[in-house]
Amino acid sequence: MAKALLGYVGGSDPRLLAEMRRLQQRVQDLESELVRIQAENDTLAAAASHDALLESLDVPQAEPALT
Repeated sequence: MAKALLGYVGGSDPRLLAEMRRLQQRVQDLESELVRIQAENDTLAAAASHDALLESLDVPQAEPALT
């Protein structure tokens, strides 16, 4: 009976192995995409911070000349 259970639970079904490989590849692809998106987000956050810093400076605006 133990052999039957072991075969049922831990057998090397080719479909199961193929599915596991496919899922591992999908996880790897998603992790790569996550790293790329985090880098893009960091770049955008730095740009937004730079823009906010420029806007926070109190620089008087030039007024139009009277003609």
